[in-house]
Amino acid sequence: MPMRNLFCRASLIAAATAGLYALPAQAQDAAATDEAETAATDEGAIVVTARRREETLISVPIAITALTGDQLAAKGAGDITALAETVPNVTLESSRATNSTLSAFIRGVGQQDPVSGFEQGVGIYLDDVYLNRPQAAVLDIYDVERIEVLRGPQGTLYGRNTVGGAIKYVTKRLANDPRLSARATYGSYNQIDGVVSVSAPITSDGVLRVGGALARLTRDGFGTNLTTGLDNYDKDVWAGRGTLEVHGNGIFARVSGDYTHDKSNPRGGHRVIAGMVSGAPVLSNVYDTRGGLNTPSQDVKAWGVSLFLEAEPTDWLTTRSITSYRKDDSATPIDFDALPAADVDVPGYYRNRQFSQELQALVNFGKLNGLVGFYYLDASALTQFDVRLFVQYPSPLLLTAYTNADIGTETMAGFADFTYDFTDQLSLSLGGRYTWDRRDGYILRQYYLGGGSPVFGGAGIPYLAPLTNFRGNSTYTKFTPKATLTFKPDRDTTVYGSYSQGFKGGGFDPRGVGASAPAGVTQAQFLSFKPEQVDSYEVGFKANLFDRRLYIATAAFYMDYKDVQIPGSVPCVAGGFTTFCGVVSNAGKARMKGFEFEGRAKIIDSDAGTLTLSGSVGYIDAKYLQYVTNVAGKPTEVSQYRHVQNTPEWSGSASLDWAMPLADGTLTMGAGMSFKSKTYQFEIANPYLDQPAYQLFDASIVYKAPGGRWSLGVYGKNLTNERYRTSGYTYMAVNATTGQIATPMMSALGLEGILTTFYGNPRQVFATATVNF
Repeated sequence: MPMRNLFCRASLIAAATAGLYALPAQAQDAAATDEAETAATDEGAIVVTARRREETLISVPIAITALTGDQLAAKGAGDITALAETVPNVTLESSRATNSTLSAFIRGVGQQDPVSGFEQGVGIYLDDVYLNRPQAAVLDIYDVERIEVLRGPQGTLYGRNTVGGAIKYVTKRLANDPRLSARATYGSYNQIDGVVSVSAPITSDGVLRVGGALARLTRDGFGTNLTTGLDNYDKDVWAGRGTLEVHGNGIFARVSGDYTHDKSNPRGGHRVIAGMVSGAPVLSNVYDTRGGLNTPSQDVKAWGVSLFLEAEPTDWLTTRSITSYRKDDSATPIDFDALPAADVDVPGYYRNRQFSQELQALVNFGKLNGLVGFYYLDASALTQFDVRLFVQYPSPLLLTAYTNADIGTETMAGFADFTYDFTDQLSLSLGGRYTWDRRDGYILRQYYLGGGSPVFGGAGIPYLAPLTNFRGNSTYTKFTPKATLTFKPDRDTTVYGSYSQGFKGGGFDPRGVGASAPAGVTQAQFLSFKPEQVDSYEVGFKANLFDRRLYIATAAFYMDYKDVQIPGSVPCVAGGFTTFCGVVSNAGKARMKGFEFEGRAKIIDSDAGTLTLSGSVGYIDAKYLQYVTNVAGKPTEVSQYRHVQNTPEWSGSASLDWAMPLADGTLTMGAGMSFKSKTYQFEIANPYLDQPAYQLFDASIVYKAPGGRWSLGVYGKNLTNERYRTSGYTYMAVNATTGQIATPMMSALGLEGILTTFYGNPRQVFATATVNF
């Protein structure tokens, strides 16, 4: 594309400009990294880059949680979904029927639907590169410096605007000496993991450095697919990263690449009702399934390359360029009814591409410092899937509704955020962002009789004209401001108040049936949905108290959420058949208010050892104030019957850790728990799918040898073997207003009825050994 070429040239210009500042000199050491690791022993002193400059956790006026690589390793965290156990008001989980697609919600804002056309509400960043799609976004944790979770709208400091918050996955920079580390894990369900990381300077002065990491992550299933014989909930992943860095005098450059290949089996759901035709009973093991669909074979491949350039031509100016290209391809079979029959079977492909370019200029004039940035994204998301159904017309036959949804996104934005220090204690930050979003869509919906579509190797015969055959585009623009007032009475205390606005562009419903558009309404109007907006108000307090033995961070927030985008699909009649139709509601208005608390206290700090208590609590009152949907063809207000999904009212954690010297090393023993109150999986309450309040209990014991040369740890996760639902599917007949399931039960789609759930991991115990050279 011409725009892509333009920004590729911009990156080359940025690289050449940065090169002017590279002077022959001794390379910068890994001192910044080492200082950050040392500071991590004092919770409030962890160095973060939430505002695109290095600040301590306690001084940054944002609701943020930062976990270092050492902290994550000490807890045995496997992937980023583990963050939801300790970070308040955050839900992170693998999407329904997948292992590597992410569903993320922060303070009630997110997006559960992974198909093209729906933008995510929480931004995931891998080394400052925004991941445009949720596929392959369940990032495994290895070779990580830290992970930051920012709650609330982000836009004046980040390349891509996000309405709910952002998660920053930050990998380690390379050191100025050769390093080699290896980690091996063995545990329950034959879990066998191995990670090897290596780095070394190429030149004697350390200017040029190279490094990489390779991970092999495997596990047998928690259950079995009784129809195919395959393990269910297994793991089979290869992953790796490679990095080349230049550390010069006033310049830093980094070329990095990453690759992930997930060959885990399809994740089959657990039916919670007997088959309505076959009478198939409910299985006793919630991790077992009977789903017969196994084509296409599940296969997820994702890779990306990025170029990060940073130059400091003067004491007051830092320039950056971040260029990236990413690609991921997923083949996944989803068996909605979790039974052998080809009834509501959905084979699917997801093919995503993105190119992004970000330019930043950071200035520091003493009392005034800030950032000016420009962001460009060119992305395409192709989702193709069959929905295969048994129907009566007039005798049983196989009907397939094939959907091809190719959605393109082109966005440009300019943003700025400046802070002025009136005094050493009082400062004001003002920021703004102007976003231009263009959405292009091609959506095809076609019936096939007697088999699946040719895209998935089926022998079906096309039937009727396409239900949807749409090409179109829409453009959305928005200015979003931010303001923060910060008071720091001393270096160990921060008080702040902020207002920020978040925006997410509209789009086209990829599951919509254009032929169902009423008279006088075009397909474009019928399939499109509006942008949404969040106005967020927040006050916060952070402090190190009692000679830095106690760290606390609190925040209270109030959010007005307008035109909430709620995608979904419902049974409908189209072309004379009962099938499914996409339904996207701009629900109207929602309100979220609540608070968050995080703390860490050194109860005992002596030569004999250190006893540390850590904890978090999140509370959110999230409700719809207005929710208008069509009932019997008429717009109807149903907000009193709707709930904000994936947003428990209460969440939190507590852990107690004892660290003591042993044989010149350190022995650490820890125990912790996390809890969530009742969680609604969808806006409509469903007792078969919603998860009641539950708690998870973990424990660990880790020994680190002198100098950290090696370590050995044993970890227990979900020690009480709690069975908790994380997601599900339903297509049962319900009351259109209240959402109550019809009694006696009636299937609205599929002969057997669909009430299928997916569960979090059961009890796991594993041992991990690491060595460092």
